[in-house]
Amino acid sequence: MAVGGDILEITCNHPTLGSKTFSAKSGEGNTYDTGGFRTDDDANGITGNGKPIWKMNRKMGMFSATVENDMNLGKEAEFISALASDPNPADWTFSVVNGAVYKGTGKPVGDSQPNINDATVVLKVAAPQFKQIS
Repeated sequence: MAVGGDILEITCNHPTLGSKTFSAKSGEGNTYDTGGFRTDDDANGITGNGKPIWKMNRKMGMFSATVENDMNLGKEAEFISALASDPNPADWTFSVVNGAVYKGTGKPVGDSQPNINDATVVLKVAAPQFKQIS
């Protein structure tokens, strides 16, 4: 039986900017990719006599979640921007309602554009790899 659902908590520990816990919005289609090696999906990856050519390349891991953005107290969007512009990565964990917990060291990537009406912002973090720790 597969169990999916909400991200319960996202934590960030940065060496100079400090720590922060982000609250993911319930019911969102949050995604992740553990990263690591992937085999290219190439229909032409074969020799004339039928031997496969396996092209394997490393892919960056990531997770993307819609999180609360309290413009007055939490200032999540500002913290995300500070993390993205700092040269040092942070340690990240995210926990899911089914009990799975993932950890990786990385940085926020892409544009950070808060939705003022919904009081949310998309947090996308890239890391060489996210590993399930629980």
